Amino acid sequence: MTERRAILSGSAFEEQIGYARAVVDGDRVHVSGTTGFDYATMTISDDVVEQAEQCLRNIGAALAEAGCAFADVVRVRYLLPDRADFEPCWPVLRRYFGEVRPAATMLVCGLADPRMKIEIEVDARRAAVRHPRDLG
Repeated sequence: MTERRAILSGSAFEEQIGYARAVVDGDRVHVSGTTGFDYATMTISDDVVEQAEQCLRNIGAALAEAGCAFADVVRVRYLLPDRADFEPCWPVLRRYFGEVRPAATMLVCGLADPRMKIEIEVDARRAAVRHPRDLG
């Protein structure tokens, strides 16, 4: 049977809306659209680059809990209300994904809260999934 497990970050939005930060489904990891909120304090910077950094810290924590890392990311989606905010984030995005080179899409769209300037969603594939039958 394929493993399916929800990963929660503690974001109030997960409870209010009814979703998980990430879902592990066998060797696939699907990380929900993640914004620049610091979930410990539920605060968000006004700066899009700082928001991008926090998005990626939040995503990194979900990936780690799922047993993988940025090197395992195969797809990334960037969602921004203002296309002019995308280019200032490129150095941050390149730091995380420059060696990985996942398939990527950038969309201009409205986000759930006007304070949000960027949302990032990733899909990853865990390199090795061990099934109980393989452990002994």
